[in-house]
Amino acid sequence: MSKVIVIGGGAAGMMAAIAAAQKGHKVILLEKNEKLGKKLFITGKGRCNVTNAADMDVLFQNICTNEKFLYSAFYGFDNTRVCDLLEQAGCPLKTERGDRVFPVSDHSSDVIAALQRELRKYQVDVHLHTEVIKILTKETDGNPVFCGVECADHKKIAADDCIVCTGGCSYASTGSTGDGYRFAEETGHKVTERKPALVPLEIRENWCRELMGLSLKNVEIRMQCGKKTWYEGFGEMLFTHFGVSGPLILSASSFYSKNLSKRKGGDEVKLFLDLKPALTPEQLDKRLLRDFEEAK
Repeated sequence: MSKVIVIGGGAAGMMAAIAAAQKGHKVILLEKNEKLGKKLFITGKGRCNVTNAADMDVLFQNICTNEKFLYSAFYGFDNTRVCDLLEQAGCPLKTERGDRVFPVSDHSSDVIAALQRELRKYQVDVHLHTEVIKILTKETDGNPVFCGVECADHKKIAADDCIVCTGGCSYASTGSTGDGYRFAEETGHKVTERKPALVPLEIRENWCRELMGLSLKNVEIRMQCGKKTWYEGFGEMLFTHFGVSGPLILSASSFYSKNLSKRKGGDEVKLFLDLKPALTPEQLDKRLLRDFEEAK
């Protein structure tokens, strides 16, 4: 049995701690925030989109870059096993349009509570308000070998193995401040160029601000650069004080990041919005005239 430290108490950290403890290891979970799952709490507008119930081949089709990297992870612990774990831990789930899986309660806190029950079940030692500032190593046969971590209060915790689950730089106020990248570089790992993905988009036009808070369903968007279409999708979106967001836009943003380096010269990236994609122009005209007449 090894002593394992998991850095980061988000979704990945809790799952990693549970998995290591299930294998019989003594696990210490270190989280710098005042509670576990801080980012998880706000996902899906507080509902927590747990996973997607689509078949595995469909999931891979929706990974815009290097899907082969995820083969072993997806097949080692697929979406059905994620659902089984949460439901067995007391969080019933439901599947909505688009095969999106949510807790029946529509409360992300129930997902967090289920993972915490599993942590207690497998006796994971959880430390909140504990920020790791350095990975400690020692020389063994001329090579650096992990031996523990140093915390912000300069306390050192020895262990045999370490799993870093600190997230990226996506939401600093939840604790995702890029610590993992620094840990990786300091211990000799190569860190490739990072690009934003699954993020809202800023729009140049000011009229978006006037629609701030407006949520749209069953709309279609097309992202185009010059004559090339980078993304097409159907679903939900909303207007913000700086542009657009929502599930449809978050998906589009990944393709924006992927293709941005291919943009030529002065080509503009344009986002086209179709509010009624199921209607022909003629049908839309009739619908508008009818609505105008009824609103007199």
